[in-house]
Amino acid sequence: MNETKNAVIESVKLTSDDHGCLSAWLFLDYGGSGQGFGGYSLYLPKSFTHHKMNGPAGHFIWRCMEVAGVTEWSKLPGKTIRVRGDRGGIEAIGHIVKDDWFCPRADFEGADHG
Repeated sequence: MNETKNAVIESVKLTSDDHGCLSAWLFLDYGGSGQGFGGYSLYLPKSFTHHKMNGPAGHFIWRCMEVAGVTEWSKLPGKTIRVRGDRGGIEAIGHIVKDDWFCPRADFEGADHG
């Protein structure tokens, strides 16, 4: 069962370590426990058969920054957000006050990234 709770963004990471594709992570602190949000494939390099020049990277990065109320990725750590999910994973992140939620699965479902 999904629940909504507050979290502080502890750190962020843009990486190609996971399977060689670009992904972004927000590492969240619930005050005694933590969880990661992200891991979506945001860009596939030319070495991948499904490589395309455009993809979901911009949308994912933009929405994370928008929900946290920042204009720079490096300013995400320390911001408080809301989180909807459970121990199995995070479904969405939301602005701490506004009713503004980012649910990557819903946003990217059926999207043509090419």
